[in-house]
Amino acid sequence: MKKKKTALLLVPALALGVAVLTSGPAFAATGDASYQGTLDSINGSKGSGTFSIKVSGDQATVTETVSGLAETFSGNPYPHVQHIHIGAKGVCPTPAADTNGDGVISTTEGLPSYGAIGTTLSTSGDTSPAAGTDLKVAGMGGSFTYNRTFTLDAATAASLKAGTAVVVVHGLDPTTLTKAAQDAKSDLVPSLPLAATSPALCGSLKASQANMPKGGVQTGGGSTSSGADTGLLALGAGFLVAAGGAVIVRRRLAARG
Repeated sequence: MKKKKTALLLVPALALGVAVLTSGPAFAATGDASYQGTLDSINGSKGSGTFSIKVSGDQATVTETVSGLAETFSGNPYPHVQHIHIGAKGVCPTPAADTNGDGVISTTEGLPSYGAIGTTLSTSGDTSPAAGTDLKVAGMGGSFTYNRTFTLDAATAASLKAGTAVVVVHGLDPTTLTKAAQDAKSDLVPSLPLAATSPALCGSLKASQANMPKGGVQTGGGSTSSGADTGLLALGAGFLVAAGGAVIVRRRLAARG
């Protein structure tokens, strides 16, 4: 009978320890994140812009504003193809990238800095690298706003997390280039001039402060598992209470017996 009483009294105490553990913070990852960057002039384009991308699961929402770029191309609004480049150094090229000395950093000359196309920022339809030089789905004119939600591919998502994603907006005013560059053909689409596909704006994407955990950054020992540690300590305390309570109960029963 004494054993049964001891066991019954232990149950509430042990349950307390479990309740403390389960009431700790949740650690389920949502996969939501935000990244942003400033688009700066490259190749003397004199343009500028801002870019942000919010990722929720496999869905990405892009908000971008661009101004100061070439206005027209063959009498029509200039088609500025643009992409998220991935998998390289995650930076914009410096003038030293102009290896052939024509005064223009071509798209291929910039590849070691910003990498290959991961996502095409098309206005409709395909967002894969296959749409990378489709002028019909490019941003149009010298100034434009881009807003679109699309399914983000795994390679671009990984590059965003790794901090190696770079936005590049292409399309230069040929009248601002050297004679050699004006006469050159595109390194991507030989039927187009070099100016049409060369970078005009570039910006690295970095995680925004919105990605930081609520409550601010933990200080002190540098551990990111303080919530887990608190839960484990509470669990330990619960078991200590249970053990202490069991000893007291057993002593009182022994004294009565």
